[in-house]
Amino acid sequence: MQGIVPQAQHGQHGPSPRRPALPQRPGVPRGHAPQPVHTSLICVALPALAISGEHGQMTGQGLDGFYRGGRRLLARCLVRVGGSEPLPVQGRMLAADRARFVGTVRTVADAGPDPAVTVERLRTAEGTERIALRSTAVRPLRLRVEVSLGTDLAELGAAAAGQTGAEIPAAVHATGLRWTAPGAQTAVVADPPPDDALASAGLLCWDVDLTPGSTRSIELRVLPEQPGRARAPEAAAPRGHTGPAPWGDTQAEGDDPRAEALLAAALDDLRSLLLRDPAHPGDAHLAAGVPWRCGLAPAEGLWAARMTLPLGVRLAAGTLRTLARTQLTGPGPEHGRIPGALRHAGAHLPPGCTGIEATLLFPAVLAEARRWGLPEREAEALLPAAERCLEWLGGAVAGGGYLADPHPQGPYRCEVQAHAHRAALLGADLLEAFGRPGAEHWRSWAAELRRRFREDFWMEDVGGGRPVAALTPDGQSISHLGGAAAHLLDTGLLGAGAHAPGLLDKVQTEQLARLLGGPALDSGWGLRSLGAKEHGHNPFGHRSGAVRVHETAVAVSGLTAAGYEKEAGALLCGAIDAAEAFGHRLPEMYVGEQRTTGSVPLPHPAACRPAAVAAAGAVQLLTSLAGVRPDVPAGTVAVRPLRTAPLGALRFTGLRVAEQPFAVRISRMGLGMVEEAPDGLQLGV
Repeated sequence: MQGIVPQAQHGQHGPSPRRPALPQRPGVPRGHAPQPVHTSLICVALPALAISGEHGQMTGQGLDGFYRGGRRLLARCLVRVGGSEPLPVQGRMLAADRARFVGTVRTVADAGPDPAVTVERLRTAEGTERIALRSTAVRPLRLRVEVSLGTDLAELGAAAAGQTGAEIPAAVHATGLRWTAPGAQTAVVADPPPDDALASAGLLCWDVDLTPGSTRSIELRVLPEQPGRARAPEAAAPRGHTGPAPWGDTQAEGDDPRAEALLAAALDDLRSLLLRDPAHPGDAHLAAGVPWRCGLAPAEGLWAARMTLPLGVRLAAGTLRTLARTQLTGPGPEHGRIPGALRHAGAHLPPGCTGIEATLLFPAVLAEARRWGLPEREAEALLPAAERCLEWLGGAVAGGGYLADPHPQGPYRCEVQAHAHRAALLGADLLEAFGRPGAEHWRSWAAELRRRFREDFWMEDVGGGRPVAALTPDGQSISHLGGAAAHLLDTGLLGAGAHAPGLLDKVQTEQLARLLGGPALDSGWGLRSLGAKEHGHNPFGHRSGAVRVHETAVAVSGLTAAGYEKEAGALLCGAIDAAEAFGHRLPEMYVGEQRTTGSVPLPHPAACRPAAVAAAGAVQLLTSLAGVRPDVPAGTVAVRPLRTAPLGALRFTGLRVAEQPFAVRISRMGLGMVEEAPDGLQLGV
């Protein structure tokens, strides 16, 4: 029958004559381009990963393989049954750390076009793969199962850049194969043991007898080993996580089922990205994203911790303590700064410093975590680090009162001034709460910054004006309109759940809300990082036109706090629609093409998925609908939901205020009702 895979001969025993090489992607010189993963299924349980296409075969190309601790333990895992590769039927994620692949194979027992043998592969990030063969044939079958294995033991960074080396020869080991290179060693063991193990071809082979209606399974385990050191028995099933997630069982339910699916996927992704400091295993933080940034990125770690405060304060506390240990405390102008790498900022501006962003975020996250219920003793223990951040800010501000990024030669970016303003106000709140000096100084400094900013960082035009993206040190304006302007509305919680004064006045805020909700920035799928009409706009540019989930979430919460619910609701619904197109597992960014009837958002080939700020941004997008505003030290919590109720009725359970369960319901009329709250908190709406 035309189009059907040729029938395999049962009892066929001839293995592949030679071990396949790990091929380079055609047409791409090694080291010249990141390997594509936007269509891959990535199982994550850091520090372990498993990457392949939807067909489930690990081909040895690109980033395919099992990884642990930043090293590729296995690059190729090709399954053949009866001499043929299974015809892919479906590949999908079961959870952030597990995937399922289903294929079929043709045999001589097939009476017609319907295959009688199904091959299912269940894979986990931590290095196990279960291959199950099921037969619905009317007579017994004997099939040859071959698993072709190979690896280069490459570092993740090298594999990501396509700079991998030659395949390492295998050796027979126990019930499988082993590969050894200087400083690295790995093995694959099989249960049941293979009938044949051919190291020269990298093959494990079984002759599998299938009776009608029966199932036979083979389990492979990928084991990291250290040369010269015996592997402990418990390493046979390595675990990526140490300890439970630092939040409870949070759920959403309501009229729109996508809210429940998005929150569940976001929490699953966050769980898969959890890391712990080996020297301080009680301190959890998030890796930035997979597969490109599997470690802690200071600014993104703090953003993710801040956006997940409705889930509890444990993640924020762990992230703050981890970063406090990295803070520069020696003498000199860098005293108090948190180190961070430079980050590309698009075509209009030089790279910015993530360390500056993290330094300014630190006191703000600490102040807000305290409002959500971080115990006073823990907040006080972190206060010296926050004070050092403010000391650095005071010394880094230029003569004109603005902060350069990168310091001291860089331009004065509008979002950096917004971060500095928020740090000053929330830092003053902290200092006052613990009786430390300096609170009035920082409030006065913030008030003066607001006065000057409203004049220097606003450009009038026929459309009603716009914020200036940045000022050069010599006073020239860089006026492009981008998503970073959303940070001008993000002031944070200050005292009694109220929001701090904004950098813009009322008229400017109204105009900015109009711009954020306009077609130049609102793509229909979320907020563009650069307006569609700006010079240098590129829908694929991660700072020059792509939609970044983090900025969309910041815009939604800022617009909501400022009272512009129509614009906030439009951006939120666009992001929810995009999440549905991505199977509710949001990447950190996607292409910022304008939404049209019947279109779907395009993935960005270099986006991390899962990503900390995307998963945390999904949490913030959804919880902003409830508008929970706590002030645990003052004994109050308010609920100010969006009156427009863009997703209809919605109920959250398992939120945390003062580290106690908190549940809230929003009606279709946009009315909020607290269903569960800690004792002793005064409720308000």
